[in-house]
Amino acid sequence: MTIPCRSLLRLPISAALVATIIAGAAPAACAGAAENAAIAAKKRVERKDFSDTEIVEGFMKTAFGAEFQLAGRVDRIRKYAMPVRVFAEGGSRARKMQLAAVVADIGMRVQHLDIAMAGTRETATIEVRLVRDRDLYPTIEKLYGSERAREIRTSLDPQCLSGFRKNDKFEIEHSDVILASDVSSFTFFDCAYEELLQALGPINDTGSVPWTMFNDQVQMGFFDVYDQYILNLLYDPRITPGMTVEEVKAVLPEALVDARAFVRKVNDLPE
Repeated sequence: MTIPCRSLLRLPISAALVATIIAGAAPAACAGAAENAAIAAKKRVERKDFSDTEIVEGFMKTAFGAEFQLAGRVDRIRKYAMPVRVFAEGGSRARKMQLAAVVADIGMRVQHLDIAMAGTRETATIEVRLVRDRDLYPTIEKLYGSERAREIRTSLDPQCLSGFRKNDKFEIEHSDVILASDVSSFTFFDCAYEELLQALGPINDTGSVPWTMFNDQVQMGFFDVYDQYILNLLYDPRITPGMTVEEVKAVLPEALVDARAFVRKVNDLPE
């Protein structure tokens, strides 16, 4: 039985500072060779041809709202408006190298996103904590306090988690990601991609879009084409933090043209 590595919980902090928590339980471990083969097999059968309607539907359902809404619904675009720098602490050298590869892959596949690894915590906008599975909840409690940690554990029972805080302009200012490192490689990659991508803004899981990793029933282990469309739309310069649904709809046609062209080029897709 595979348990999905995704869910989202939004927790109130203050009117000007909101933490968005994304979490999920990881699937069971398997042998290293089989894990790599599983990712390769998923890539071979990956759907890559989507209509405009399908792309827009997934973008609107993941970029707005939140799956668990304890502080009221937020129908505004949330994204970074500055370069994103990722710092990793803990874990093995191998896991840190895998995380750096994930960050580089995201940077290569999202046109207007400036993302890279940071050399120090002080220069980071995303902090990734690589912990042993048994240390996950103590780390959550340290970051969010005992009461919120209990809510997260009761609601989600996660094995990977991310959250961000935004300012009153809906610009993301900082994200925290917690990943269990003593899990299978497939689980690690699946969680790392989803948590890093959701920490960039598309925080709302949806069960009605079967092609996105932001669906509880979908495990990828890589940055799939459909989610590349979502992130390229979100980070299009015409779509800015704080925009409403109607404001986004007005610029989506032009943004979608550019997103299609870039995703097609970077993935060598046919015209």
